[in-house]
Amino acid sequence: MEFSDAFKTTLMETAKTLHGSARRLLLARTVQALGPGGQRRAEEELGWNRQMIRKGLHELESGITCLDAFSCRGRLRAEERLPDLLKDLRDLVKAQSQTDPRFRTQRLYTRLTAEEVRRQLQVQKGYTDAELPAVRTIRDKLNDLGFHLTKVAKCKPKKRSRRLMPSSSG
Repeated sequence: MEFSDAFKTTLMETAKTLHGSARRLLLARTVQALGPGGQRRAEEELGWNRQMIRKGLHELESGITCLDAFSCRGRLRAEERLPDLLKDLRDLVKAQSQTDPRFRTQRLYTRLTAEEVRRQLQVQKGYTDAELPAVRTIRDKLNDLGFHLTKVAKCKPKKRSRRLMPSSSG
């Protein structure tokens, strides 16, 4: 059986529109129609993944749909793993924060760095180094809570003026 270009395009586009079990069943039925060596031909000519084809063939033969469980993959967010983390961050940083000295914004600026906040979480709140997220994550969580980790601007002295004073000789 030879594939025409139009037939290849139709099969590939149809496979792209389907997801999960429906896609695997299409791949499996197509490979079965191709006969012996169909998996290899489908991989070479259509660009299909042989592992997905095998899973589809297994589903077709057994009648049992394999669950993908995508939601079970990956790592949990820091606040899901450590439910008190955001409250502890807020408690630590709130005492060290102040508003914009020029009152241009309502942001809260803190004198602490994310590294220091991480150390204080270990010392004051009893977290271990292994369970705490990275410094970058702590910085992002603090920004999400409305704290901005920048140096607190202090009053700057006025620059010297170039105007000559009566006491100076010019």
